[in-house]
Amino acid sequence: MAGDNMSEVTDSNFKQEVLESNIPVLVDFWAPWCMPCFMVAPAVEAIAKENVGKLKVVKLNTDESPSIASNYGITGIPTLLLFNKGKDVERIVGARPKEQIVNIIESYLS
Repeated sequence: MAGDNMSEVTDSNFKQEVLESNIPVLVDFWAPWCMPCFMVAPAVEAIAKENVGKLKVVKLNTDESPSIASNYGITGIPTLLLFNKGKDVERIVGARPKEQIVNIIESYLS
């Protein structure tokens, strides 16, 4: 489900890819059975393509990596978490239009 400027993260590479990133990271928590996840996917993919070098966008399948989702209190999907300097700084729950997502995260994009 990951696209050109996106990658999948799991329990094994979450720390390296997200927490240790030197640019902000938008994590898309999703699952293959979640229809709203597929509804928000095009917006997330567009944000990834438009912010190459300023923002890393990754997807985390909550069925395959439930411990990460649990660690961050993800109780519903889709949930987007924005990490900056290893800390989760913004949380977007539910399928939202691209413009709303951009408005929430744009102050972290340099």
